[in-house]
Amino acid sequence: MEENKVLLTEEGYNKLQEELAYLKGPKKMEVAAKIKEAKEFGDLSENSEYDEAKNEQALLEAKIAELEVMVRNAEIVDNISTKEVGIGTLVKLYDYEFEEEIEYHIVGSTEIDLASGKISVESPVGKALFGHKKGEEVEVAVPDGVAKYKILEISKSM
Repeated sequence: MEENKVLLTEEGYNKLQEELAYLKGPKKMEVAAKIKEAKEFGDLSENSEYDEAKNEQALLEAKIAELEVMVRNAEIVDNISTKEVGIGTLVKLYDYEFEEEIEYHIVGSTEIDLASGKISVESPVGKALFGHKKGEEVEVAVPDGVAKYKILEISKSM
C-alpha cells in the first residue's frame, strides 16, 4: 500500500518530531505509571482505573503510530517561492466583503492553527489561493455564497 506524502513546513515538521518524542517518552512513562498504580487496586476484572489506563495506552500507541507514519512520509517544503501562493507563504489579502486586509500563513494539512492565521493548503481558501500571484483576484465558495479576495502581497511565512 502506497502512503501519501505529508507536505510540511520545516516548523511543522519540527513540531511533529517534538510531539512524537514527548509521546514516546514522558507521556508513555506517565501512562505506564497509571497502569502500574491501577494494578495495585486489586481484581483487574472489576477495576475501572485499570481499564481506563489501558484504553489511554491504546489511544497513545495509535497516536504514536499515526505520527510515525506522518514523519516517515513527510516532505518538507523548503524552496518557497514568493511569486505565487504555496505552502510556507504568508499571503496578505484584501477581503472585499468586510473591506479589510487579512493575512494567512499557508501550511500543510497537519499544521492548521486558525488562531494564528495558519490555514491548510487543502482548505477551501487555501485551495482557491494556491498558485495565484500578487494582484490577482480569487473567489472562494463559502457556506454563505462566494468570498472575494485580492492578493496584495506574498512573502515567506518563516
